[in-house]
Parts: sequence; structure tokens; C-alpha cells
Amino acid sequence: MWELALRVPNVRCEAIIPFEPMGYGLTIGQLAVRAGVNPRTIRYYEAIGLLPAPRRNPAGYRLYGPDDLGRLRFIRRARALGLSLAEIRQVLELRQAGQAPCDHVLGLLDAKLAAIERQLRELRALRRRLQALRQRGAKAARSGCICGILESGRPADGNEFSRAESLP
Repeated sequence: MWELALRVPNVRCEAIIPFEPMGYGLTIGQLAVRAGVNPRTIRYYEAIGLLPAPRRNPAGYRLYGPDDLGRLRFIRRARALGLSLAEIRQVLELRQAGQAPCDHVLGLLDAKLAAIERQLRELRALRRRLQALRQRGAKAARSGCICGILESGRPADGNEFSRAESLP
């Protein structure tokens, strides 16, 4: 660790500020703060191979550097875009093998977009069913049932009986 002397013009004091250059001297806590993750997350990523095993100081403490910080930030961005840890591992492995992973990433993004479109269609269909049920709800009140509103509509799968009820 270095010390940085800070002198302010026209002031008679000098502040000594501890300063750590961005080399392989970051502890797991310092790396976690800079990357915006929990130290346990860093240990987990090491355990599953997303982060390489860190250097160690003579006392055995983990030491990290700029490459580790960059990789953690990459993983966070990829997770924020919906990539799974397995998908992120594929991207990192392609890069480590000397290949540009961008075409692979485009394929992953296309698959994510298709899944989102499918989910949106399903949600719109569910909204239409709920709106129709809501409009009929006041008329559906019946005695002798749990809730006439829910029992008056067809199940979402279109079957009158659930699989459990149809078993012998």
C-alpha cells in the first residue's frame, strides 16, 4: 500500500491518504465493493470456475487484480441481461479458447428475446381470460360451491377436470 500526500494551497496541513494502486493487491472485500457484489458471490464464482483461483499473499489471503474486477463486472452485466451462469461460462470459455464469442452471444440474445415474446403472448392471453372472468364474475355467484367466479370458468388448460381428479 502506498501513501499519497495531499497538499492544499494556502493551508498549513498535509493529509496522508492510504492509496492502493490497482495491481494484484485487492482483498476479497475490496474487490467485492468495487464490483458491487457480495464476497460470498466471489467465492462461489471461484468454486464453479467463473473466476480463476486468485493469487494468495503469504498469510493465505486472496489477492485480486484488474482482470478479476473486469471479469466480475462482465458477469454482472451478463446476469443483468438474463444470461444464466452456464451461458456466461460458455462465453468465457469461447474467449479463453481464443474465439470471439459475439456470434454465440447474439444467438443467446435471440433465444432470450424469443422466450420473452412467448411469455408476453401467454401473459396477454391470461389477461384476456381474467378480464372476461372479471366481467362475468358478478353473475357467477352460486350457492353450494367454494367460489362461483372461479368455478364458472374453464380451467386454463381447457380440461374440465384436472389430472389429479381424473385418476382412478
